[in-house]
Amino acid sequence: MTRTLPQPAADAIEIVTVLQALADPVRLALVRTLAKEDEPRPCSVDEYDVDITAPTLSHHWRILREAGLTTTFVNGRTRWVELRRDDVHSRFPGLLDAVLA
Repeated sequence: MTRTLPQPAADAIEIVTVLQALADPVRLALVRTLAKEDEPRPCSVDEYDVDITAPTLSHHWRILREAGLTTTFVNGRTRWVELRRDDVHSRFPGLLDAVLA
């Protein structure tokens, strides 16, 4: 059974929280990686070109999820993450494109 970790509703995503989350270089790199694909990716450290530990990566995923930038799915022992591009775009049109450019 797949479940989704808690995240804000699309209409509750706040610009200040999003920008604070994206201000960190590691989180920005994670979002850039996610933006290249339109499907969920594993949350594992081996999947991303970042030099951090697994607990630190988990912290960054939590910040991104709580900001409304990502959705995290749990399927058994595996966690998957994907960018909430449509939700962010509906709240702040063009923001992700501008930040990721």
